[in-house]
Amino acid sequence: MELEPELLLQEARESVEAAQSYSRELSQRLQGLREARRQIKESASQTRDVLKQHFNDLKGTLAKLLDERLVTLLQEVDTIEQETIKPLDDCQKLIEHGVNTAEDLAQEGELAIRGGVGEQNEKLWSFTKKASHIQLDSLPEVPLLVDVPCLSAQLDDSILNIVKDHIFKHGTVASRPPVQIEELIEKPGGIIVRWCKVDDDFTAQDYRLQFRKCTSNHFEDVYVGSETEFIVLHIDPNVDYQFRVCARGDGRQEWSPWSVPQIGHSTLVPHEWTAGFEGYSLSSRRNIALRNDAESSGVLYSSAPTYFCGQTLTFRVETVGQPDRRDSIGVCAEKQNGYDSLQRDQAVCISTNGAVFVNGKEMTNQLPAVTSGSTVTFDIEAVTLGSTNNNEGGNFKLRVTISSNNREVVFDWLLDQSCGSLYFGCSFFYPGWKVLVF
Repeated sequence: MELEPELLLQEARESVEAAQSYSRELSQRLQGLREARRQIKESASQTRDVLKQHFNDLKGTLAKLLDERLVTLLQEVDTIEQETIKPLDDCQKLIEHGVNTAEDLAQEGELAIRGGVGEQNEKLWSFTKKASHIQLDSLPEVPLLVDVPCLSAQLDDSILNIVKDHIFKHGTVASRPPVQIEELIEKPGGIIVRWCKVDDDFTAQDYRLQFRKCTSNHFEDVYVGSETEFIVLHIDPNVDYQFRVCARGDGRQEWSPWSVPQIGHSTLVPHEWTAGFEGYSLSSRRNIALRNDAESSGVLYSSAPTYFCGQTLTFRVETVGQPDRRDSIGVCAEKQNGYDSLQRDQAVCISTNGAVFVNGKEMTNQLPAVTSGSTVTFDIEAVTLGSTNNNEGGNFKLRVTISSNNREVVFDWLLDQSCGSLYFGCSFFYPGWKVLVF
């Protein structure tokens, strides 16, 4: 049974589309293979260069150390030789002087004897008197050969076996690093980097995370520790960054090979506090606010409504001051000047004593008190939009989760109007409080 022309044409089109899609998929896989081949080739070339450079440096260092040791030993030989030869030289000079004196005396005596007693009586008397003043029976002591140094070199040939054993075990080549970056999550002004161990036989003691702009040639350390997650701050939006991580084995000093670099970026606008607000000093990037000792009070808001539902807003308390029950850290639908705290309508917040406020009302559930190093997070999701049939005065409902010190509270927040984005804010009544937002 033959197909109708329209159906036949449609089937042909579908076959063409399927073939094109299949071709695209295969092309993508070919590109993946090319990238995999490039990674193997480039990493192998880099590893060869590293090995050659390392062993050349090692040979140069070993040759220098051997030369220095040889010079030291030769200097020791010179010192011993000079110190022990000097007494022998002094003894030799004494003996040579004695020999010359004795020979001169003998010649003088022979001449006196030849002259006879009568003629040379005075010469014999003078010679005898002279000879009596010379100690012809005093001989200097010459050391025995067993009492003087006999230098030698003690060289332990076993050092060659020791060095050989260490050299044969020095260095390893790994086909893949023991840790890899698992996930990059964009945050306003930052990127959360998560990594994991991929070698079950490797026991990690510490991890080391580095990053750089893709336009830079230099990686810099941003974290060293035992955690497997870290947020890298001061990330410029819409700029590509490279991240890599390595690990140090338990009880080892050297670091493992670096993971395969991963590229990430953030499209989210960084959170910033409002600048120029009396009572607070801001960092250069305006993401850290410090309550100073000015007498003025009020709520320090964000410079713009940059928090959106579905995101996680995080506050980290860097330093603390004296707490007050009116202190607040939280979010609000809009800026409202004239209030000294976010404990008001159209806002949710946590006080530094751990009390939670929703639209100005304190909840029965309470979180731990905020301390130095505490992290407070807000996760807000839209539950319903539009009118509600209740008497609580709200037209829009949001589900809010506030977490602090490993505890959390969950509640519904009713707003009078729809908010596509929210402001964040804080208020402290005493100086010393410093808060980072991201």
